[in-house]
Amino acid sequence: MAVKVLVVDDSGFFRRRVSEILSSDPAIQVVGTATNGKEAIDQALSLKPDVITMDYEMPMMDGITAVRHIMQRCPTPVLMFSSLTHEGARVTLDALDAGAVDYLPKNFEDISRNPEKVKQMLCEKVHTISRSNRRFSSYSAPAAAPAPTPAPAAAPASSLGHSHAAPVRPAPARAPMGSHAPASAAGAPSSPAPKRKNYKLVAIGTSTGGPVALQRVLTQLPANFPAPIVLIQHMPAAFTKAFAERLDKLCRISVKEAEDGDVLRPGLALLAPGGKQMMVDGRGAVKILPGDERLNYKPCVDITFGSAAKSYGDKVLAVVLTGMGADGREGARLLKQGGAHVWAQDEASCVIYGMPMAIVKANLADAVYGLDDIGRHLVEACV
Repeated sequence: MAVKVLVVDDSGFFRRRVSEILSSDPAIQVVGTATNGKEAIDQALSLKPDVITMDYEMPMMDGITAVRHIMQRCPTPVLMFSSLTHEGARVTLDALDAGAVDYLPKNFEDISRNPEKVKQMLCEKVHTISRSNRRFSSYSAPAAAPAPTPAPAAAPASSLGHSHAAPVRPAPARAPMGSHAPASAAGAPSSPAPKRKNYKLVAIGTSTGGPVALQRVLTQLPANFPAPIVLIQHMPAAFTKAFAERLDKLCRISVKEAEDGDVLRPGLALLAPGGKQMMVDGRGAVKILPGDERLNYKPCVDITFGSAAKSYGDKVLAVVLTGMGADGREGARLLKQGGAHVWAQDEASCVIYGMPMAIVKANLADAVYGLDDIGRHLVEACV
């Protein structure tokens, strides 16, 4: 059965072009178009599409407001179109918070200059997110409420001049799940609570659905979290700085986009910069390398996990969260060979159960947890 798509954009040219590209795939059917957010809500309710492509800036009602209404009334996977700018990144992250599943750069030049590449990317995204859990779930966006009382011991202000004194934090919201209970890939309950260990590094890799997942995990960590953290999120170069800034405002720990020469330290999470590769060495230094064109992912979870395995052996705790594909599997294999521990997010709480599934199917997961349990278990596991 063809994937039914609703195309939402106030530009007639863009609506027609996106509709033409999608209709060229025999497994995709464009069932309707809308010119603003209000029309998008009405069309979503009447047409019940499998996927909605959504612009942000539109008359009457913007895309983010429309996404919020759609997630409340008829949860549907939404693919946002965004500009590759800092402001575009901020808007896109707001849209993901509102419930959108994924995004693509909105670049008119690419559509006219490289139509085959655009067609492949757009159609692949639509097919993938049509299978996401968002289709069968009610969605609750992170709420702007104060977090629970922080741990008694406060981390000192970082050398970056960043202090987290008495911030107001959003409380972690429940995962985008339906009425079904959290379960592992095999349908078994989540793994038991982890044993405590003196980890030298926590490494977290993710892709589609990752921005919201990382927010939910990291906002549960206290300022004095005892292990350094590295984050690998598949994301364009223009987005990672804005994403790191966003996490830093929401979390008790410090978060920054990693730079070459940064030093790992407890209570600090370093986000791999988009378009590049991040490695760690045994002295606690971070190396940022140019993105290799031969690699599909820049940054690549396998690259960072592999360097962690070499530098820290069994003192690494790796976590693989929601995302399409299998990036992280080979890095996790190297980590396991060195005695490290690997966790995977469970299927029920993933937006896209691809990367964690690859870990579970390769028998590399020491534990499988629901998204809202991972932060708490990280605190329990790290001494």
